[in-house]
Amino acid sequence: MLIGIVVLGFNLRPAAVSVGPVLDEITGSLRMSATVAGVLTTLPVFAFACFGALAPKLAARFGAHRLTFVALLAVTVGLATRPWLTNVPLFLVFSLVALAGMATANVLLPSLVKLHFPDRVGQITSLYTTALAIGLTMSSVLTVPISEQFSPRGWRFGLAAWALTALIAALPWLGLIRHDRPVDDDTPRVWGLGDVARTRLGWAMAVLFGLQSLQAYSIFGWFAQVYRDAGFSRGTAGLLLGVITGVTIPLSFVIPSLTARLTNPRWLLGAIMACYPVGYVGLIIAPHGGAWLWAVTIGIGGCTFPLVLTLIGLRARTPAGTAALSGFTQSVGYLIAVVGPFGVGALHGATNGWTVPLVVLIAVNVPQLVVGMYASRPASIEDQLGSRTSNDVAGSKPTRA
Repeated sequence: MLIGIVVLGFNLRPAAVSVGPVLDEITGSLRMSATVAGVLTTLPVFAFACFGALAPKLAARFGAHRLTFVALLAVTVGLATRPWLTNVPLFLVFSLVALAGMATANVLLPSLVKLHFPDRVGQITSLYTTALAIGLTMSSVLTVPISEQFSPRGWRFGLAAWALTALIAALPWLGLIRHDRPVDDDTPRVWGLGDVARTRLGWAMAVLFGLQSLQAYSIFGWFAQVYRDAGFSRGTAGLLLGVITGVTIPLSFVIPSLTARLTNPRWLLGAIMACYPVGYVGLIIAPHGGAWLWAVTIGIGGCTFPLVLTLIGLRARTPAGTAALSGFTQSVGYLIAVVGPFGVGALHGATNGWTVPLVVLIAVNVPQLVVGMYASRPASIEDQLGSRTSNDVAGSKPTRA
């Protein structure tokens, strides 16, 4: 189970992040308009919002472990197929297939951790968020070098390479589907998104997750282009984006465990988030002189993500509560985040520069910090949902961790 969780975490970002470093090559080869390119960079958050919302109910019907295996197969098929398509609509469709699998697994992962490791949420979250950060960084840094080995159509190989890691990750889950059991009349009631939508904690978590994802996917989708427009080469731009994501690798191993030990981690959240505006202001004022420093500070700000994932597990007492909170937090959160990459692209197109988009990202920190302070306070989603109890992940049987 631990191996399955770690390799799953590794594959939760390449489908989304690998596009950014070769976006120019994709749009040029497929003759995409700027609007369609904006749609492509927005697809990850759209998939998270739509398919993430379906994950808890699908897990209730088919089993969380079985659904995770199918999700990884969808990632594999989507990533292996889309690079070889010359038709833009089909390229977007198979991108969505891969992203749908990624979104589904992303929602299920916190509840699987709560199910199998209920007393070690912080530790296991540290492991899978570190694996996630490694996968994210490798796809940011290595997509371009892989592409350069297969010129002139190398970007297709650069994107397709990540299908192999997804296929490998699916193998442990083929054995883990035995943990699922058939749905019967004794299956506990599963809380839906509407139930969580009636709680203040659910909305606080969703808005916090949404605003940090808005920033993250704006970075993933556009910052390689920000660096290239500033005069950096394609390889250096990809490397700078890799620094942003790479910083999260060691910190993702520390932050979840530290968050789990704190009764109220608001000071930790505030300290991490303060790095975002420092990096953005630096990019506006001195994009060349301090490029590496700004990349590090923005990367530290991105560690809001593993902290919020840890809070999902800590703000619920049961796997069912975790599944419900995770589904609502991520589906609504990513719906909010859709505004990010599309809005940044639109602002860039309207102003022919990156200053205004970066100023807007700085302003996003204010509401993000406000809702983060509320979500950091000790609370339980089950208490706000009412007295109803459910002690199983949808359709899954607890096992000895």
